[in-house]
Amino acid sequence: MRYFLDSFGCAKNQVDSETMMALLNSASWDAAADPGDADLIIINSCGFIQSAKEQSLRALLTHRKAYPDKKILFSGCLAQRYGKDLSQSLPEADMLIGNQDADALGKALAALFPQSPLPAAPPPGTRPLLSPAGSGYVKISEGCNNRCAFCAIPRIRGPLISRPIPSVLEECAQLLSRGIKELCLVGQDAASYGAEKSGGGSSLPALLKALSGLAGPFWARVLYIHPDNFPLAMLELFQQDRRFLPYFDLPFQHGSGRILRAMNRRGDRKTYLALIDRIRSALPDAVIRSTFLTGFPGERERDFQALLDFQKDARLDWAGCFAYSREEDTPAYTLGNRVPQRLALARKSRVEARQVPITEQRLERFIGRAMTAIVEAPLALGGGKTCYLGRLFCHAPEVDGGVVISSETALSPGSFVETTVTGRSGFDLTAAVR
Repeated sequence: MRYFLDSFGCAKNQVDSETMMALLNSASWDAAADPGDADLIIINSCGFIQSAKEQSLRALLTHRKAYPDKKILFSGCLAQRYGKDLSQSLPEADMLIGNQDADALGKALAALFPQSPLPAAPPPGTRPLLSPAGSGYVKISEGCNNRCAFCAIPRIRGPLISRPIPSVLEECAQLLSRGIKELCLVGQDAASYGAEKSGGGSSLPALLKALSGLAGPFWARVLYIHPDNFPLAMLELFQQDRRFLPYFDLPFQHGSGRILRAMNRRGDRKTYLALIDRIRSALPDAVIRSTFLTGFPGERERDFQALLDFQKDARLDWAGCFAYSREEDTPAYTLGNRVPQRLALARKSRVEARQVPITEQRLERFIGRAMTAIVEAPLALGGGKTCYLGRLFCHAPEVDGGVVISSETALSPGSFVETTVTGRSGFDLTAAVR
């Protein structure tokens, strides 16, 4: 029996997809490179914002039209969020399963393929990886307690549940033993790791301190750190262990205090700029990535100008922007003074355009530097010349730019290589092997 998995959404959803692959493999299923060769097509959906929902639903309809006789399993966040409604309105899916029942896939296989063996839970860190060569995501927690007014994640993923530190360490050690060089720690809010067990305080510094006890050369990258919950104690750990990459993914979302309060966030322009200064003072090489949200209900022109002013003063290395998506079952859903979608998108474009020269200028500081790169894949150029696509510590997997590495000898994807950064082309850097 063979399966084809079509995965959508964030890195946390990707880990779920990898786990499903491991479960299927344990039940003697094989992965198919093409859906036409599969007995079962799985769509692991995203339900975060409207555009992501539509993308997942289009995939379902496309697969059903192309393969009318195949079994299709619709899983993930969208299935979790709207399971009851979709089960009646989506006949194209043979079965729907959410992401809060660990046994859901086994139950689905038993119903759709009674002859299939039951899957067995894989040991931590042994699942197949869908991430770039040399990199692996490690989910340290599930769910979220922040209750941002625009966000449906608590409805989809539930409240915060943090994994025990020994379990995370076991997975990280297993991944390192497989040759993984970069551990990307992810959660809906990594800063809140352990907060539900400790009365509100973050256990992320304790996790990082335990992780520093692992031997060998590797990178550890922490992603999705809510700035209102940032544990300052982690900065000292980053100073002590350079394997912890000074890369901070802090979704500030806005620069207007009025809008931030409406979003149910505690920070404001002053506290966020102070946090940025604190990080850069402790770690001068720090790279800071953020996201902004335009068009939140009630966003006036002066609020948007406050966002632009914050963007200018923050000088973020990387920044993405989203137009507000009105999501059911969120506090913001019933708010009045909605911003026209056309205006929200126009503001999004302005933020993105203003970020281009900021990011390009921030990247210039790396030119001439000796830096370690992780190799991802060969890159064929004209004239028979081959370079390699890779990343430096300033590039998170799949969301930032990268580095094009020239080398006189062959490089192995997934390995570290020492380089000298030679230039910049847009959001990408160039480097030569030292």
